[in-house]
Amino acid sequence: MRGEALKIRVFHMEEVTVGDHFHVEADRLTIPADFEAGCPEIQELTIQVLQPNQLDIETNTIMDVLPISTKVLGALGTGITHTLTGVAVVMTGAIEEGEQMHEFGSSEGNLRDHLVLNRAGTPKESDFIILIDLVAKKGTPFNRELSLKMFEIVDRYVQEIRERMKMLEGTQAVETHVYEETNHPGKPKVALVKQVAGQGAMYDMLLFPNEPSGFSGGVSIIDMNNMPVYLTANEYRDGAIRSMV
Repeated sequence: MRGEALKIRVFHMEEVTVGDHFHVEADRLTIPADFEAGCPEIQELTIQVLQPNQLDIETNTIMDVLPISTKVLGALGTGITHTLTGVAVVMTGAIEEGEQMHEFGSSEGNLRDHLVLNRAGTPKESDFIILIDLVAKKGTPFNRELSLKMFEIVDRYVQEIRERMKMLEGTQAVETHVYEETNHPGKPKVALVKQVAGQGAMYDMLLFPNEPSGFSGGVSIIDMNNMPVYLTANEYRDGAIRSMV
């Protein structure tokens, strides 16, 4: 017995530049540096592209590192997903003349000292980095609501990239991976138990967002009272869990 297959098409970015508008090709990405935060609490939103290994730059605390992927067909764990390699988004944040946006330890300072490369979930040395920094207005309370607003703003920005990725031709992908979930009657059943945490303003976990590793549509593990959730292997592969720490 076979479940629905998940097909992931990979597009490798050879060049990422700043321009007047969003534009995605099979091997090139252009993004604007101007974006309307649409949030009265945000004083400043700064977007820049860092060249590979350009890490000697002062930043606010790292709030998240996320890939850029989008559903082309089907729900999470099924159908077709497009994903970009060669580029990652790093989100940083602080309150003007106030706290860094962190929970158990801040990471502001020289980015090279705080971002470990070439690990699962972090950029490679050869990757471009889209650095998105948000600074809340002076006196804004540090709380979960502010953190979620910042994540929502970054997700809206990344969604502009995702919408254009959906139009990429599958034949231009540099890699295509197909994952089929197959049952084997009479064989042992195997489950991977992953412990996740959700207990504060900057220690949150979303499940089942609309887009792989996205924000919109996701349900917080905190709001679910940290109850266990069953995921298929392909849902896990397809970014059904979004860790925000």
